[in-house]
Amino acid sequence: MTTALKAIDGSADLPALMTELAKGARAAARVLALASPDQKNRALEAIERAIRSHAAKILAANAEDVAEVKAGGATSAFIDRLTLTQARVEAMADGVAIVRGIADPVGAITESWQRPNGMTIERVRVPLGVIGVIFESRPNVAADAGVLCLKSGNAVILRGGSDSFRSCRAIHECLVQGLREAGLPEAAITLVPTRDRAAVGLMLSGLNGGIDVIVPRGGKSLVARVEAEARVPVFAHLEGVNHVYIDKSANPEMAKSIVLNAKMRRTGVCGAAETLLVDRAAAATNLKPLVSMLIDVGCEVRGDAAVREADARVKPASDEDWDTEYLDAVIAARVVDGVTEAIAHIHNHGSHHTDAIVAEDQAAAQKFLNEVDSAIVLHNASTQFADGGEFGFGAEIGIATGKFHARGPVGAEQLTTFKYRVHGTGQTRP
Repeated sequence: MTTALKAIDGSADLPALMTELAKGARAAARVLALASPDQKNRALEAIERAIRSHAAKILAANAEDVAEVKAGGATSAFIDRLTLTQARVEAMADGVAIVRGIADPVGAITESWQRPNGMTIERVRVPLGVIGVIFESRPNVAADAGVLCLKSGNAVILRGGSDSFRSCRAIHECLVQGLREAGLPEAAITLVPTRDRAAVGLMLSGLNGGIDVIVPRGGKSLVARVEAEARVPVFAHLEGVNHVYIDKSANPEMAKSIVLNAKMRRTGVCGAAETLLVDRAAAATNLKPLVSMLIDVGCEVRGDAAVREADARVKPASDEDWDTEYLDAVIAARVVDGVTEAIAHIHNHGSHHTDAIVAEDQAAAQKFLNEVDSAIVLHNASTQFADGGEFGFGAEIGIATGKFHARGPVGAEQLTTFKYRVHGTGQTRP
């Protein structure tokens, strides 16, 4: 397989290749925009079936990718993001089934009204067109993005990370099989067939109008590059510097359960908590149990003076720690003077991704939910619910942390725009 990869990577004319891919995707987008919900669902059903039946092939390809990055000295967190298991492949297929079951957003009339002159105006959902998705280590993004774009009537060009190249190809074969069985154009879900990093720059250029929207799914450096270079609109998915604030009114056992899950369920996902904030009014009873619990399960805690006093194993926190997305078993912790200071800390150091409060005091919870300006805010629940599947979307392309068009989990509905349909009876404007 290594020889085949090198042959693909050695494309002599990458710009020409990418332009052809964009032309094919554009033509496919016109077909998908008019495809019936039934035809799209037939493709999704076939994709789900293909993923389940080709699980062994997907896992074998993934094993090669994982072996390669291990040999290169990748971190355990990176390896976890890259690794597929039988359970994760099954979850991928389950996500396809859920996407198939949600309402088709295309053609939905969101508003309708009549003007005094008798004209009726409708606002109706329509696809965006061709979406470019640039992602890094998570191969399941190929499936999530492919099926969400299909459901929403969009063509998609997928550019996965070089580390997940084999895995993405195996998953893409299942996506194409589903399109083929439903009679839809195979170019509707295109995987860039090269590891050449220059392909990213070409996608960011828009490929001469071939791409309508770019969605980056990866680390801070990828998103920064996309936002700096993109010449088409971007659904920004910034880093997840997520906080859990433990209010003085928090139930101690609930606080422990939520903090443990938010940090340690999967440390390498964007919804993982990276900073723990504890109300000073309850630090005497809540702080030590929380910090000791985290350290005892293998999480490094970096804290301020008050946190270090609670457990001698805590390491000093630097200024950089408050702004860091670790994606690993590391958390920053500090004591704050109530919900107001917690909100101020999140405002100064957060990434507008996901933040949670644990509190029995409804007034404190409401203040937090109202004033924390993040795409997702939670009360008495783990930050790891920051996931399109958990929102009932079946899957997600990412968590949009910007404020235009889409915010939070980007599912099928968020991958549509709208147009106005006006029905008249011969009206002319005086």
